[in-house]
Amino acid sequence: MTKKYILAVDQGTTSTRCLLYNEHKTLLATASREITQLYPQEGFVEHDPLELYNSVIETIEEVITDTGIMAEEIAGIGITNQRETTILFDKETGLPVYNAIVWQCRRSSDICSRLVKEGLERYIRENTGLMLDPYFSATKIVWLLENVPGLRELADLGRLAFGTVDTWLLYKLSAGKYHLTDHTNASRTMLFNIRDLKWDEEILKALNIPKTILPEVKESSGFFGLAKVFGQEIPILSMVGDQQGALFGQGCIDPGSCKITYGTGAFLLLNTGKKIVLSSDSLLSTIGISFGGEVSYAIEGSVFIAGALMKWLKEELGLFSDYEEIEVLANEVEDSLGVVIVPAFSGLGAPYWHSETRGSIFGLTRGVNKRHIIRAGLEAVALQVNALIESIGRDCDLELKDIKVDGGMAGNTLFLELQSALLKKRIIRAESCELTAYGAYLLAGLAAGFWSDRAGLFTNRSSHQVIETESNEFWRNDLVRAWDKAVKATISYSKSN
Repeated sequence: MTKKYILAVDQGTTSTRCLLYNEHKTLLATASREITQLYPQEGFVEHDPLELYNSVIETIEEVITDTGIMAEEIAGIGITNQRETTILFDKETGLPVYNAIVWQCRRSSDICSRLVKEGLERYIRENTGLMLDPYFSATKIVWLLENVPGLRELADLGRLAFGTVDTWLLYKLSAGKYHLTDHTNASRTMLFNIRDLKWDEEILKALNIPKTILPEVKESSGFFGLAKVFGQEIPILSMVGDQQGALFGQGCIDPGSCKITYGTGAFLLLNTGKKIVLSSDSLLSTIGISFGGEVSYAIEGSVFIAGALMKWLKEELGLFSDYEEIEVLANEVEDSLGVVIVPAFSGLGAPYWHSETRGSIFGLTRGVNKRHIIRAGLEAVALQVNALIESIGRDCDLELKDIKVDGGMAGNTLFLELQSALLKKRIIRAESCELTAYGAYLLAGLAAGFWSDRAGLFTNRSSHQVIETESNEFWRNDLVRAWDKAVKATISYSKSN
């Protein structure tokens, strides 16, 4: 039977999606499940690892059932995933030993402070490309080993295994036969040396993390194992972190090409080619993609709260009942009437890196209504991204090309107009916002032999829309000045408390 389909699994922070593509790059079907967010205490964010796995099985089976295709017709599965989220599991039982600690979780802040005092910050920065921050997997592992009874003993017995979400899903889908990850996910752990492309022995020793718990690291495209679906074994042919998946899906394969994904957070990646660019302005250096024996690097700016701010405005403040209302309501006012939101619900990411900072709203008056607050929310996301672009301008001599965008908020034209005006750049919006899954599909299709090389990957691209808004310099400068003032005040307030 002809193998002509790829299943792309996108396991994200708030949902799991499965998308079915054919060999002609046509999206045929999708299925999705929401993921339960667990907040056991202030600053802690968790997921149930079994819920993550079950949501993948359910969406895969739904797509196959609804389309009527045969499992035998599926050439492979591509997996893309929320990064940095940390799962420890027992190799013998195949069960998690604790909930997944989500990338947003700040519980390991004290551990980071301890490591800074021990003088590890510079070594980690130069060899992993990352900041010493609770965001990454390493200090989450340390917290688990230090705080969950019995885990150190399991590690000593050789039974404990670590995985980011890709590794966990592969392990479960393959019935425990494969314990692997890819370069992009490994590069987000703060344990992986991006220069030598291997786990860093010095960091492991300093953090007292046994190497035996770590997965083997491979390229993002290739054979990772076999998943059993409806009694049929289907090869898993790609694994890639979600933001790197979107970078590849957007076709940002040349130095200087750039994309922003507006999901739960907003993540900007700029391809730097074979050169590792270490930021002097608190951006991250990371692996952009690896396949075909080649590794390319990227500069990344991570905004922790983007779409999550819109969700908070909807679910906690009740300012609207449907996300489609956002653009309509925000368009009903000319500006935010001086309201500035600093959405530091999980601290501030790049370029600030203040993990203890909490969110704030400035400029409230009696004349402010929900429309002004919603518009200020859109501006807050755009202003955070503007700070990232300004940092890149100080760091990198690459000419920044048009910015390609995807993710849920990219569907909001008013928001992209605000973003274009702030950045003074053209914004390129693809017809589909599912570029993360599309990247995993392309990488799996390469391994399946759908295309002989990358030259055929980005032909017949879907149509796109160019958004270019002429910037009013007075408006822009006033907005940026108010944002900078609000960020400084928010950080100052958090430090004093």
